[in-house]
Parts: sequence; C-alpha cells; structure tokens
Amino acid sequence: MPPELVIPSELLPRDGRFGSGPSRVRDAQIQAVVDAQPHVLGTSHRQAPVKNVVGAVRDGLSELYALPDGYEVILGNGGSTSFWDAATFSLVEQRAQHCAFGEFGAKFAKATAAAPFLDDSQVREAPAGDIALPEPADGIDVYAWPHNETSTGAMAPALRPQGTEGALTVIDGTSAAGGLALDPTQADVYYFAPQKSFGSDGGLWLALVSPAAIERIERIAASGRWIPATLDLATALENSRANQTLNTPAVATLVMLAEQLRWLNGNGGMDFALSRTAESARRIYQWADASDFAETFVTKPSARSSVVATVDLSPSVDSSVLRTILRSQGVVDIDPYRKLGRNQIRVGMFPAVDPDDVSALTASIDWIVERLQT
Repeated sequence: MPPELVIPSELLPRDGRFGSGPSRVRDAQIQAVVDAQPHVLGTSHRQAPVKNVVGAVRDGLSELYALPDGYEVILGNGGSTSFWDAATFSLVEQRAQHCAFGEFGAKFAKATAAAPFLDDSQVREAPAGDIALPEPADGIDVYAWPHNETSTGAMAPALRPQGTEGALTVIDGTSAAGGLALDPTQADVYYFAPQKSFGSDGGLWLALVSPAAIERIERIAASGRWIPATLDLATALENSRANQTLNTPAVATLVMLAEQLRWLNGNGGMDFALSRTAESARRIYQWADASDFAETFVTKPSARSSVVATVDLSPSVDSSVLRTILRSQGVVDIDPYRKLGRNQIRVGMFPAVDPDDVSALTASIDWIVERLQT
C-alpha cells in the first residue's frame, strides 16, 4: 500500500483532471447542457433546435480553422475508430500508405490492410516515442498518419507530402484538433473525435474535407462499391449539409462541443488555444528536463507534443504509487498508455487545462517524490 501522504492544499492544482481523453470539461459546457433542457435535449434531431446546434458546430469549426472556399465540415455517428472503417470504404480507391508510430496510426493501417477490395497497404513504421513520415510511392492514392499520437505523446508535421499529386492526404487529428496548429490546405481530410481539446464526449466523428476529398467520396459512392450505410461518407456528406447525422446523435455531446467552440473562438480562436497548450507544454518539459528522476519520453524536441506529454520516471519512483497518492487527492488520469508498459506518466494539456495547473501538478509530484525517497 502507498504511504498516506497529504499534499498541502496550496500545492494542488485547482482542477486535477489531466486525462488524454476524455479530457477536462469546463463548467460552462455543463451549463450549456442544462440550458438545452427542454428545448433541445429530448427533441428530434431532424428539427430546427438540434439542427441549429449541428450548424453551430460546423460554423464554429469553419471559423476556428479559417477553412478555405470549397472545404466543408462533415460529421457522423461513432468515433475515430468508425471513421477508419468509413475511410477504408469511402476514401481509399486502391492502396493506402500509413505512418504508424503508436497505437492509433497502426489501427488505421490494420483496417485498410484487412479490406479485401484494396491492395496491400504500405506501412512506414517508427518505434514508440519517434515519428514516421510519409514518402511518395507509385500506386498510393491515400497517405495517412496521425498528427499527434495519443499513446506516446509524439507529434508529426501536418504537411502534404510533395510529389503526391492526385492522392489524398488524410490526417488523424483526434488528440491534435483544437490544440495543435493546422494549415487546412495541407490536408484533404482532417478527422477527429471531440473528447480531447473540445472537452466533449465520444461517439461522434468530425472531418474537415477538401474539394478533392469530396470528389473522391462521391466518385467511390457512384462506382458500385458496396459500402454499409453507416460507413458511407457520401451519406455523411449529404446529411451534414442538412445539419444532421444519419442516425440519432448524442445531442448533449453536440451541445458541449458547440459551447467549447464558442469559448475558443470568443477568446481569440486558434491563437488562443495554441498559446495555452504551448505554455503548458513548455512548463512540463522544462520541469522534466531539470528533474533528477523524470525524463521526457519523446527525445526529439520537435516531436514533443503540446497536447499530450509522456514522461518516464526513474526506477526509484514507482508510477503506480505516485498516481495512487495523487488520485486520492483529486489529481487523476495521468496513467501511461497501458500497452507501452513503461514506468511513466502521461499528461493531457488541452486548451481547457490551465498552465498554472500543470505547474501545480509538477510541484505536487516533486513534493511526493521527496517524501518517498527519504
């Protein structure tokens, strides 16, 4: 059993939630759900009250990303896992290239590799903590990789690879969207779920799609390829243009997402979001670099994520003991990704996280470790 240490209240974060998804939810988002009763919650998603919320989400994302003419925001039921299957059916014509440097990039690669109607996928791999980048190759019509690998805290450039004209660039922004910089013209499809920077719940996917992606979606749909209705991006596109989803969405999730977008855009948009995540990242990496018991897992500074930090601990500091003490005092969800199997912590630093809370977290950790080692 870990020792019964009581962290001084003045050291503790004001809000102890540091999850990498689901992430911290702001009080205003909960109030927005309360205010949605009874005119939005429990009403038809085919009628104006709910459709207006969907419209606010689509408009809010268009504003946040300053989407170019011709780009659209589409959404559908299910999270990023469902989108991998939808993309396999509706975006890849014959062969995809994937960059896999963690759990989630590898999962999308498995989806296209298993599709009997596609050629074998090409997979470029890098070990956990590093990144792999796309490389132009003959016969590839989709280049896909995660902008931010949630499992490892490694961040890759969101840049369209040169020499890939005619192919689509498809980037997984699930833990990056709303917290890392993006030039939307560098991607044909930038997709994500809303439970990270947008502080909402899962069960929904959203995507920023280019005119080229729209043309691909519509062409594949018209080709006669069998596509399940729930995974048909042409159906999602049609419904999104009407501010709805094929099946009933989780309306409270949409309400929370719309409120988070209102907060972000109302405070300066992407510049505001990036300033907060960058400052949180600066504080935790500076702490780890100066610590005698902590070390940043991602060794290349350019690949260190501003939204998910992974920090290795020396063998003298048992992560499970440390996390148990913190959890007993309201500091939660800094567990490492289970499949990495490392003695480390993983800290979500999405825009709703106050950088001062990150500093309080590291101060609390220092306080605990000092007492554990004496």
